Amino acid sequence: MPAAAPKISLPPAQPVPYNGLAKTPPMGWNSWNKFANKVTDQLIRETADAMVRNGMKDAGYIYVNIDDTWEAGRDAQGNIQTNSRFPDMKALADYVHSKGLKIGIYSSPGPKTCGGYEGSFQHEEQDARSYAAWGMDYLKYDWCSATQVYDYHSMPAVYAKMGAALQSSGRPILYSLCQYGVLHGPQWGASVGGNSWRTTGDISDNWQSMSHIGFDLQLNLAQYAGPGHWNDPDMLEVGNGGMTTTEDITHFSLWSLLAAPLLAGNDLRDVPPDLLAILTNKEVIAVDQDPLGKQATRVAQDGRLEVWARPLADGSHAVGLFNRGDAPATVTARWADIGVTGDLKIRDLWAHDDRGHATDHYSVEVPSHGVVLVKLQSR
Repeated sequence: MPAAAPKISLPPAQPVPYNGLAKTPPMGWNSWNKFANKVTDQLIRETADAMVRNGMKDAGYIYVNIDDTWEAGRDAQGNIQTNSRFPDMKALADYVHSKGLKIGIYSSPGPKTCGGYEGSFQHEEQDARSYAAWGMDYLKYDWCSATQVYDYHSMPAVYAKMGAALQSSGRPILYSLCQYGVLHGPQWGASVGGNSWRTTGDISDNWQSMSHIGFDLQLNLAQYAGPGHWNDPDMLEVGNGGMTTTEDITHFSLWSLLAAPLLAGNDLRDVPPDLLAILTNKEVIAVDQDPLGKQATRVAQDGRLEVWARPLADGSHAVGLFNRGDAPATVTARWADIGVTGDLKIRDLWAHDDRGHATDHYSVEVPSHGVVLVKLQSR
């Protein structure tokens, strides 16, 4: 049996300049969580139509992102080809743009994508030019089979290759690194041209996965987030059926406090009103999209009860009072823990109601797996 080829080791990456995009966390939709390898041109068109029709575009959702399985092989000149489910990528991009939306695409730095389709290995500049020619606005770049060809510690340099290629493509393309949080990605993601970087492995549509990723694995990462560069705890599972409505509200609240990309992952063509109300809650979205760009930190913990807070550009603070336990419980947010003082107005962002004011703390009963999300502001 022949010996395996030695893995490629790249020299340290040269810094890639900031591309000026994603001044607030990107918002949109991605095909993978719901549709996986069943994504088609028609689905993308119907999803774009739905985002305009159901108010998601007006709420700030802009990107319509094609995940894996769109790829065929390469032509004689090495240009990436689309498979039969995507007969004309330029025409599809034109359609999405005609709706006032943007469109995204997916690849891998390895020879194959995670689904076994054609990757961008040794074709980075060529693929970036193809994406630009088609009119793509966003690239999710998924590590996948790159492990088979690159030395693990070359990961930053590998991502920098595509970061530089995108910047040379002649089109502004948001660059989303999907490297599963390994090799301290938040520490170098911005330097390779990334606008966001994954902080963990893939999310699953259940409370255990979402809460572990959102609460436990985002600690000590806030320093790396800010305008143009965001920690990405993975796409939203809101509406996919694996969590209760209460848990979906917790999921959406926590991601918004974390200044995370808000990429819906459900079927948007027929969203029940209660789920649409979660995804389009403008008061909560305003927390995620706050221009100060400060990611929330956990300021208090009492067993399974947690308080997370972030400062906002207008001088107020968004505060999430979370109950990760299995029974209702009273959660208290103390001004001293948050770093605020004074007689503060309390606004409940899910009830869309003012809750009076207080000078020291706010206590409220929170359902199991639930949240009360408030905004504290000077009177």
